[in-house]
Amino acid sequence: MVLDKNSIEGDIAYIDSTSQTAEHLVYPVSSGKTIVRPPNSYQKMIINDGRGEIDSFNLDLQGFSLIKHKSSVADFYDNEVVKRQYYPEMIELLKTQLNATDVLIFDHNQRSKVRAAAKQPEVRNPVASAHVDYTLSSAPNRSIEILEKANKSHYVGRRLALINAWRPIIGPAEDFPLALCDVRTVQANDLVQTDIHHFSESDPDTPRHSGQIYSLRHNLSHKWHYFSAMQPDEVLLLRNWDSAADEKSDYTPHTGFKNNLAPEDTRPRESIEIRTLVVY
Repeated sequence: MVLDKNSIEGDIAYIDSTSQTAEHLVYPVSSGKTIVRPPNSYQKMIINDGRGEIDSFNLDLQGFSLIKHKSSVADFYDNEVVKRQYYPEMIELLKTQLNATDVLIFDHNQRSKVRAAAKQPEVRNPVASAHVDYTLSSAPNRSIEILEKANKSHYVGRRLALINAWRPIIGPAEDFPLALCDVRTVQANDLVQTDIHHFSESDPDTPRHSGQIYSLRHNLSHKWHYFSAMQPDEVLLLRNWDSAADEKSDYTPHTGFKNNLAPEDTRPRESIEIRTLVVY
């Protein structure tokens, strides 16, 4: 493992299983229930800081990119403001950046260890396991569901992509930043199909949404990247699926990781992520 001035050594949580399937149950902190995760083990990996070469990253090559965008939203924890004000901002941004015909935002989440511990409704802890949000089968199925719900089924057959947009709420985001794995270094056998069930505060016994994701199995060939000291006027785009991409380059594994270079007085990470269906 060779480090240079633009990289750090970090612990990436990989699934520790030889099985090709797993299960993940996600409960809100306020429910008092323990999240059930597949068994993980931490592997030390080199994580490259892409700050000095931002322009060399793009969705079609590595599976992610960093762009500048200043939002007018003052309170990212006000869900009504997020939907009314932030959604249109991000739709316009992605349309412009990706030359897209349409962008449908179908979900968002805020993550803050402090606020989650205080049991603020709907706020989640940062994720600490390498994963992809969809699978080869769940991605197209989810896309069709989103289009049907929006009365836009006429887009079926177009090029579609499930793309997340991740933004720090406070900056610089040095505590538990987001790491992304170059899709070109991921092999099909690295991806473990994982059934995932999300529960809400209103009903912690019945899933409000169920789907499938990929957990990531360790491979020394993986190349990880992050962008140091991200600010709230920066957005990370990451691709979870693209109907036009070949199987090898569809999926962008990602996870939060402990940044050993973060100052001791660093504020715990706070972030917002929106999930979108992009129509080309």
